[in-house]
Amino acid sequence: MLNREVEQVLHLLTPENRLVMRTCLHTGLRISDVLQLRPQQLKSHFWVTEQKTGKRRQVGLPEPLLSDLKQNAGRFWVFPGKEPGNHRCRQTVWKDVKRAARAMRLTQNVGPHSARKVFAVELMHKYGDIDRVRRALNHDSETVTLIYAMADHQLEAKNARRRAKPGRRKA
Repeated sequence: MLNREVEQVLHLLTPENRLVMRTCLHTGLRISDVLQLRPQQLKSHFWVTEQKTGKRRQVGLPEPLLSDLKQNAGRFWVFPGKEPGNHRCRQTVWKDVKRAARAMRLTQNVGPHSARKVFAVELMHKYGDIDRVRRALNHDSETVTLIYAMADHQLEAKNARRRAKPGRRKA
């Protein structure tokens, strides 16, 4: 289950960018990999070669999301861009996510990559197995995975330190 802040940010996005971010949240893929999905890839389970690492990984899509993606898909890309033959650019999604986070007055740094961290936190809560989360994110290092999977604890600690600073009002 997504936390309330994530749901509120999603609600403030344009419908196209909301679908991009829903895909990121459900797959743990980086924004660049989601934007490069092709209509012929869309199945309940399919393989993706990550652009950043060149590693392959299998992802799964729940039926409602899969249906929405198929409905959105253009001829060449699942997320067509404004220019014919191009996919939606990551900066477009980034700007919309930043705008939504500002509108909510969120103190944390929120961007499309935050969806990957939410994915990791959700998996960690669900399974309690850091190695399973590491494999799902296709990380080589458990240390890097811990940064992602413990993002909620890090944010909580940061906010607690902020509230504890002298001269700050207690909420």
